[in-house]
Amino acid sequence: MNAAEELEEIAVKYARQAVELDRQGKREMAIIAYQRAIESLLKLVRMHPNYNLNKIYIQRLNIYKTRVKALKGFWVKDFTVNSRSEVESPSGNGQVKIEETLLEKPTGVKWDDVVGLEDAKRAIKESIIYPSLRPELFPLGWPRGILLFGPPGCGKTLLAAAVANEINAAFLSVDAASIMSKWLGEAEQNVARIFRMARKHSQKSPAIIFIDELDSLMGIHRNEVGGEIRVRSQFLKEMDGIIDKKSKIQVYVIGATNKPWALDAPFIRRFQKRIYVPPPNYSARLKMFKLYTRDLNLSEDVDLKELAARTEGFSGSDIFDICQSAQMKVNRELFESGKAHNPYVKPRAVTMNDFTEILKERKPSISPNMLLLYEKWFEKFKAL
Repeated sequence: MNAAEELEEIAVKYARQAVELDRQGKREMAIIAYQRAIESLLKLVRMHPNYNLNKIYIQRLNIYKTRVKALKGFWVKDFTVNSRSEVESPSGNGQVKIEETLLEKPTGVKWDDVVGLEDAKRAIKESIIYPSLRPELFPLGWPRGILLFGPPGCGKTLLAAAVANEINAAFLSVDAASIMSKWLGEAEQNVARIFRMARKHSQKSPAIIFIDELDSLMGIHRNEVGGEIRVRSQFLKEMDGIIDKKSKIQVYVIGATNKPWALDAPFIRRFQKRIYVPPPNYSARLKMFKLYTRDLNLSEDVDLKELAARTEGFSGSDIFDICQSAQMKVNRELFESGKAHNPYVKPRAVTMNDFTEILKERKPSISPNMLLLYEKWFEKFKAL
């Protein structure tokens, strides 16, 4: 098998994984798989710019990127193509600019859209929102490194999007793959470029650098190669530049991770606020069920309080999936009845029994042992 065939096989493998994870509602895992499929296809078309299947590959990777946008809830600049090679950036140098991989602006997520997480919201308000409104009230400076950690699907990305909208901030979202990819140039130069862009934006309005899967970029490594050492050193240098207490710069770094215990100690220290984003409590789960079912036709026997009580340990993403499954269940019955072609025939109301059947087949995506790990790390490194 030659290199091109191997890359194509890898891309197909990750794409299939992504679709399956997407169907299962495992958003964050699906995003990772989609991104790996995209990276493989990008490498393939770069290696063989005149290959006759490149147009198909470009089409597929753009489809995957569009799906990633939907899963993340953000709008991303579309991948631009060049008429000569299909993959060159407008600069003509054959490299994709890192600026083209950055998210421009979160969708309209408002602060009130974040259900629960009161401790996390309070810490972020004190660290970002209040200083952005009245910087003169903070002669000792304010935190600029914010670490959000916790189980998948509990609202870390949503928090970052909400605070960006709240202060009308420029929002630069990156991941380790974008920074480390050899097709995006030297990794440490990419880190410097990201921070330079943020400082430039901060002259007009606050700027937030959001780094998802922080552990993959700043985790503990036993056998680092030269590029990894340089990019980590560059990041520490850039972080030190913005967290200087004497500086009034409005640049913030928000990192999100599901594996805080994998972070290296020097990086932990740079994040002055370390905020646990736990699964929703009873009150938050009840609010979520009310929010996600507000457009559904519910039977009178549906008891949202009981559903909230029965979903202890479920993430916000899990609860959304339960409500979505209930909607799909009644719609499936309508289609299987053969009456769906008649626009006057509506699906029946969703009953409590529908939710009960779904809960029999669905377990929380977060295990008790996993929660113990988060709580243990929080007790050791908490900084609200």
